[in-house]
Amino acid sequence: MKKLLSCEFNIDTACVELKYDDGSMIAIDCTSIENELDASTLQRGELDWLIYNKPLEYAELVLSGGIEEYIKGAPEHRLMD
Repeated sequence: MKKLLSCEFNIDTACVELKYDDGSMIAIDCTSIENELDASTLQRGELDWLIYNKPLEYAELVLSGGIEEYIKGAPEHRLMD
């Protein structure tokens, strides 16, 4: 099994990048993900907060298929108007 070495948001590519000990990498294009979702401005803001503050949690949601459920639910972080 591959061991995850790092997970971070690359602002230059707008991707969350996961790097593994065997040299492999997964890059999640955050712009493409958000464009595929029917998300409101507030929901996109919540996703942006997650990308910047908890990129691993964001990656896990995307890879597990739970990102739509997340934006429709009650995330732990709430943006203020």
